[in-house]
Amino acid sequence: MSKIGVFSILFWVAFGPIQSAIGQQEPKEGVKLSGYLETYYGFDFGNPANHQRPSFIYSFNRHNDFAINIGLLKASFATDLFRANLALMTGTYANANLALEPATLQHIYLANTGIRLTKTANLWLDVGVFSSHIGFESAIGKDCWSVTRSLQAENSPYYESGMKISFTTLDNKWFVSGLILNGWQRIQRIDGQQIPAFGHQITFTPNSNLTLNSSSFVGLIGADSVSKMRYFHNVYGRWQFRDWFGISAGFDIGAQQKIKGSSRYNLWFSPQIIARLKLSKRMNLAARGEYYSDENQVVIQTGTVHGFQTLGWSLGLDYHINNQVLIRFEGRQLKSRDSVFQVDGQMQSSNFFAIATMSISF
Repeated sequence: MSKIGVFSILFWVAFGPIQSAIGQQEPKEGVKLSGYLETYYGFDFGNPANHQRPSFIYSFNRHNDFAINIGLLKASFATDLFRANLALMTGTYANANLALEPATLQHIYLANTGIRLTKTANLWLDVGVFSSHIGFESAIGKDCWSVTRSLQAENSPYYESGMKISFTTLDNKWFVSGLILNGWQRIQRIDGQQIPAFGHQITFTPNSNLTLNSSSFVGLIGADSVSKMRYFHNVYGRWQFRDWFGISAGFDIGAQQKIKGSSRYNLWFSPQIIARLKLSKRMNLAARGEYYSDENQVVIQTGTVHGFQTLGWSLGLDYHINNQVLIRFEGRQLKSRDSVFQVDGQMQSSNFFAIATMSISF
């Protein structure tokens, strides 16, 4: 039998049960258009002359500059059997996070299509560019409790590309997903790398007040000839104890081969916790504590003796003008073991940053 014949049989086994419904199924939803724009002014008390914040900061990374962190337009399409998302973006977030992608891909936030594999279960196969399956923070500020992103979020994938199969139980309490990826925060796979990466996500939401999640990444970093195996795991939980008080906590841990083929690994880890207090119908207060330890400089290169070992805290205030417009303020202090921050042209061990943002969603 030819390869084409074998492929036809496999395709029919996978998708035959739903083909009879194509053309007969009326869409539950059509195309939806939405948008998000987040502007900011930030002041880094290190006063960098080039207006650029430290290299391990990717969101809100401009100093003494009125800037757009992210502006995006999104189109979504959904029926019982198919779904698709396309979102294009601009801003300093895109400039920093997608700098290594080809120019034609640097403004893609989402670009994916999906097909439901069975009518009797919520089982989907999706292919394309997605938001990362790792962590509880995203590029969309209004969805995050803190104004700025944590060191944990900044130094793990914000986005990914590949294929994923996902299943959600009928009661929406369990979500399980397996992924085949083009790499660690990559849309286009790097030259010389042929082996895909893999990941998983399991989310348990027993009720509206509690979410528990486990996510992983397993893959090679670099071209195959020099590649190092990386293992990464994130767990987090979000508890809304009362209408007016909630806590989110997460922990990252990673291990990467010291050299290709080695049985020895460099480790890094990062815990964080955020508490949010509802002051009124329109105002929230959020406090964050975090720590990031990358002594062997796997993710964050400092060129210093002890690498990147940094403790941080932040305090932020949100004011919702209405359901679409949000104004936010935050002060953030980072303290490192080594002198990794530029302060008035010299390297020091601490950094303070203040920011005000305004976002609108539509």
